[in-house]
Order: sequence, then structure tokens, then C-alpha cells
Amino acid sequence: MVRIAPIVSSRVLENIRPYLINLIIYRKSPPLMNGRIDWTTIAHACGIEGELTADLKKQLRLGLEAIIRWLGAPPAAEDIRPAKRKTRSSDHHQHMPSTRKPGRIGVDDIRPQSASVTRGSQPKPIQPYPDPLFEASQDPAGFQDALAYQMRRFGESYWQLYRAVIHLGETFDDKTLLSWIQGERVPRSVASFGILARIEQRYRLPPGYFKAKLPHQARSLYGHDLGDISPAERRRIAVHLPDDFASLPFTKREEILDWVRRVIVSGATDYRRYQAAAVKQRYAIRFPGVTYGGGSLSPRAHALTVSANHSVAETIEDPDLLCGVVDAPLRLAMEMADLIRFKTSTLTAIGFQRNGVWGEETASQKIEHLGLMFGALAASPAGVVKGRGVPLSQLTFGLLIFPGIWDWYLQWREQRRGFYTKWEEDMLMVAQALTRSEVGWIRQHPELLKNVRPINGLIAPEEIEFAARDWHGACDAFHRHAANRSKEVQRVMRVHRDPFEPIMCILEADKPLAEYRKITDEILKRMPDEDRYPRPAAEAVRSFLMLRLGLHLGLRQKNLRQLRLCPRGHFPTSERRLEDMKCGELRWSERESGWEVLIPSAAFKNSGSSFFGQKPFRLILPDLLDLYKYLDAYIDRHRGVLLGSAKDPGTLFVKTVKTTSLDAAYDSTKFYEAWRTVIQRYGIYNPYTGRGAIKGLLPHGPHNLRDILATHILKQTGSYEQASYAIQDTPDVVQQHYGRFLPQDKAALAAKILNQVWEAA
Repeated sequence: MVRIAPIVSSRVLENIRPYLINLIIYRKSPPLMNGRIDWTTIAHACGIEGELTADLKKQLRLGLEAIIRWLGAPPAAEDIRPAKRKTRSSDHHQHMPSTRKPGRIGVDDIRPQSASVTRGSQPKPIQPYPDPLFEASQDPAGFQDALAYQMRRFGESYWQLYRAVIHLGETFDDKTLLSWIQGERVPRSVASFGILARIEQRYRLPPGYFKAKLPHQARSLYGHDLGDISPAERRRIAVHLPDDFASLPFTKREEILDWVRRVIVSGATDYRRYQAAAVKQRYAIRFPGVTYGGGSLSPRAHALTVSANHSVAETIEDPDLLCGVVDAPLRLAMEMADLIRFKTSTLTAIGFQRNGVWGEETASQKIEHLGLMFGALAASPAGVVKGRGVPLSQLTFGLLIFPGIWDWYLQWREQRRGFYTKWEEDMLMVAQALTRSEVGWIRQHPELLKNVRPINGLIAPEEIEFAARDWHGACDAFHRHAANRSKEVQRVMRVHRDPFEPIMCILEADKPLAEYRKITDEILKRMPDEDRYPRPAAEAVRSFLMLRLGLHLGLRQKNLRQLRLCPRGHFPTSERRLEDMKCGELRWSERESGWEVLIPSAAFKNSGSSFFGQKPFRLILPDLLDLYKYLDAYIDRHRGVLLGSAKDPGTLFVKTVKTTSLDAAYDSTKFYEAWRTVIQRYGIYNPYTGRGAIKGLLPHGPHNLRDILATHILKQTGSYEQASYAIQDTPDVVQQHYGRFLPQDKAALAAKILNQVWEAA
């Protein structure tokens, strides 16, 4: 191009340059006719029919011949007259006087690899930097556009760039670089990032210029060398490592890995550390076939075990729930099934009485809690669990009316943890409910005693004989014992899992809600390109809407997870139908011209609360900060991408369906994991990558949003009543469980009003 520039106009030069570059990029031979260069076709393609002079043909022919030689095609014949040549075309080209500037790489420098190096070797990199052909007038946003723009600006083909940045002996494929230019791929591995750094250096660009333009950068880190760790842990850790991780010293890499595992993956709290140790000790009893199914028994197996690699939903308060070993013996399973039927059926069986019913979450929780107790009794005393060693054949609910069984279990749990917690108090409340006069399930089943056998140190034969003579008297005695033990535990129990600890940095801010909102801004900042990466973009929009709807609605995990979707133009589900399904719906309101959330009171855990008064929860979502824009995009496009070919469960939020997926609907555990992943990826500030919104934040689940909303309103208004409105509850519940309203916060709120007197003066 340097040879052509002095003899043509700038318009002709700009027309010829992209034509030659395209021939090289797409490996196309110049058009030939009868073995000669077809100048008519070239002139028409470049739009220079009137400017194609003999001098221009002479200079242009040199570049076209170089392209032909590079492609390995036969040389083109002379198109003017068949003159006798003294040297070969290659020799003629090598001895042609050059007028280009030093360091400039012209089109005629291109050689096929076989012509410059022997088989199995790599061409020597071109060291001099090219000079830019024009000053940068724009900065393309996308990676592909930016790379092509810089190559055009410096007048280089992809093969010239490849020869310049690839060192001898390296196996980096030139097709990979071509795929970047054509937009088929993007750099993902450490080796590719190294090549990008060389290109940035060659084109005198600031470090990280191309990396910053890569779409969905978190997915571009899987190439890190993380040592001898499992693939599952590699996937969890890689997205939180800096781009230059592989080039860092060993001690620095160990420091980063330790921080990621401790803070982002597990959460650096005493409870998490205890949980990590507890999941390694497995001792629970499972009850296959026993689960809540809308007031009846379902054949679906209910397993007590949850993968130790994941956290469980906020309804599970104890890490031991992650454990499990064996299925319950048939008799114990039948007893559990009868208990669940008694507590969940719409109507009790004739001749029985009860006080209250269990919902789905409560029934599942009681199955797990009682299974853990039976598992502890059955575990071997010689093992790491140090259980009681009761044979499985002797396990029965009849054991639960004997004080020795409960005293052993309470002390065993205290020895494992080091102190008593609310867990033990809750279990004693379950024992009291089961043995309560007239309505207790165990009280109404004296036949359970037939399967009880003496246990040395726990149940004496005399106690069994007394219960056989006076079953109700034995139940009364145990009921009093459990009530006394509950009071004693209340005096000494300690809080092990502080629900505020993971979000303490949020709650301590003057405006907790505004602080937490930074996470949604971080998601939008790192939003992948939807055209190139539809699935990652859909997952990011889903994450954004999870947090936004959670912050606007203040719902519990269950209500947010089960929220159904009625797209625009569809007839909404009737309120009675939603009440039967015990879930809410997001639908378009023509009257309000906005997205409306309607949830019947029966769908809430505290449906009998005075907050509802048996009326449904109804709220129009505010169209603030593009909420409707992302809702419409998610419903119209992204949700379908996540579903793939799977059956639509009808819920607003759906899982990313993969080849191994059977169901697109979230359960409580998977929804908790999805929320926790959002916080790990976008919420926690990572000092090694600079990504993340909030310093000091720890992984947590959706239930913590209720703490944030309540505390935010308390700090702004000081009103427990207004705080309760935000989370559909009562002021007493907010005061006991949700709001972190410290004395200094109360004093500061009062001082704000009192100080106005002094400011006025």
C-alpha cells in the first residue's frame, strides 16, 4: 500500500485496501481469466474502473502475486505481453527496490508457511512495530470489531499479525486468531490472554484493552491452571480468579485460592466452619416414600441428604441436616407416614383429634429433624459420630415418651456443638406437641409401646411396665419433663447461626437498601452480549430480576420461587385457583398499565397473621430504573432460552435447562443455590479481580432480603409497624427476628429531629 499511495488518490487507496485484506483473511485467490489477472473484475469490485492505470496495475500486481504464492496456487501469466523473464518471480520480488518505511509490513511480505520455514517449525516473529496508517477516530465496543479495527488501522492481515506475535516453538493455531477476527470465538484460556497481551503491546494499546471488550468475562477464566482439584471445585473457583492468575508467583496464587475458598465459596463464619466439619459425619435416617403432597402422601422419595457441596435453604437451621446414611426400617417408616398423614390431611380420621396442621415446609422439616434424632440413636458409639448404637429394628416413635432418650439426645448435641441452641428448644416443643393431652399424635397411639425394648442407661424395664399400665400417665409425666427441660435450655442456649452476619456490612449502612442495590448495578455493568451469548445473557437478566423483585416485594423464598407468570395478552389465573395452588402470579394489569403481583393470603407461611386479614397481597411493580424493560425482555426472549426444549413449569423464574435436566422448576435448595451464586459472582467485592459490588459481604440466601428491607425502614422512620408492612408481617415479628435496630440507631434518629431546633437557631 505504501508503493501505491504516491500514484493514486486517497479514495482509490481506501477502496483497494479492504479488498486486498479480505483476500488474505478469507484465503481467496485474486480473480484470474485464462491464467492472467482479471483486472476488469478487480476494478469493478474496488469501484476504480476509471483510475486503474498501467502504473497502478504494476504496483498492485506485486501484492496480488504474493497472495497467489502464499495460497500455493500457480503463478499468474503476464497480462501485458509475454516477456522473457530473467529471474523467477520470487527472486524478482526479493530484489525489487522498496520504498516503504522501515518497520512497515506490506502485503507483499506475506509468505506461505511452507515457503519460509521447514515442516514442524514456526516462522520467526516480526519484531518491528508497524506504524498506524491513520489516527484512531473511534473505539469499537465489541472485541471482534476492536480487533479488526486495529488491524485495519495498522495495515496488517491476520497472517502478518500471527507471524508477529507467535514465538518460535509455540503451537498456537493461526485458525484460532482467524476465528477471533471473524467473530466465531473469543479468547478463553490463559494462553489466549497471553496472545492478546502481545497484540496490545504490538499495536501500542493500553494493557487490558482487548480484555475489557470481551463479552461475559467470567466465562473466560476456565483455562486457569488450578492444580490438583476436582472439576466441580474448579468451576466454582475459576470465575473468581484474576486474568493473570497463572503468571503469578506460587505464594500469591495460594493466597488468592485460600481467600476465594474461605470468603466466596464457604463464607468465613464460625457457623460455616462448623457446618463444613459436620457434613463429613453422616448419621441420619431417611424416609423414602414419606413426603408432603398437598395434604396427602406422595410416592416421591423424600431424601434427608443434600449434597455437601451446596448450602440448603433458610428453613434448615442446622448443618447436620446435610447428612444421611440409611433408609428407615419398614415399621418406623409406616409410623412416620401415619404422623405426616395425621398432621397434613384436610380432615382427621374418625376418632382422632389434633390442634393445627403442618404445611409443606413444616412437614418436610419435621421429617428431617426426627430422622436426625433416630439416626443419632442408631449410629455406632465407636464411630466418629459417637451415637448410641440402638439397633435399627428397635427404632420406634414409642421411644419418644421416655425422658432418658431425650436427655441423652440433648446432651449428645451439646457435646458436638459445645453449647445448646434454639434447635434443642424446638425439638422439645415437638416432643410436647406429640404428647399433649387429647390432641398429641403419640398420646393417641398407645400401640407404639408394643415395639419398645429396654435400652441400658436410657429406658429401664420398670418404665416400660409403668407406661403399659398407665399410658396417659406416662405421657403426662414426659410432657412435664419436656416443659422443664425446655425452660432450662432457654436459659443457657446461644445463637450459633447469626442470620445478620453475612449481611452485616449492609445493615450497618445508613441506607441498607441503597447499598444492596449496588449488586443489581454490577449485574447490568457486566451483562453479556445477548446476540453472541444468549444463555449467559439470559442468566444475568434472571439474576437481576430475582434481586429486583425480591427488593420490591420482600417475599419469603417460597413465595418468590413459586410466583407464576401470566404474559401480556393472556387471561390471568383466578384468585380461587391461585388459592388452591397456594402460590401467586405476576400478570399485566390493563387498569393500572403495569405489572401486578397477586398472591392469596393462603400462600403465605403466616397466612393467619393480622397483616392479611384473609385478604390477598396485591402490588403494582414500579417501573423504576428499566425494571419493565428487563421484565419484558426476560419474558419475551430470555426465559425461552433458559427453558430450551423442557416443559414450561409456569413459574416466572426457571432453571437453565441442560441435557441432564429433568425439570425446569426450582425447588427450595436450587433456588437458594442460584441466589447464593448471584451474590458470589456479583455481590462480594473481590480485591484480586476488582469485580463485585460490596466489600465485606458474605454469601447468603434470599431470606436475608427481609432483614435488609425491615432494617432500612427502621433506620429511616423508626417504625416497626411500617417495617412490618414491607415484609408482610407484624411489628412483633420484625422486632424479634428481622430488624437490626440498635440503640445508637434509635438515638441517631431522635437526634436528627432534635438537632433541627439548634440548626434553626
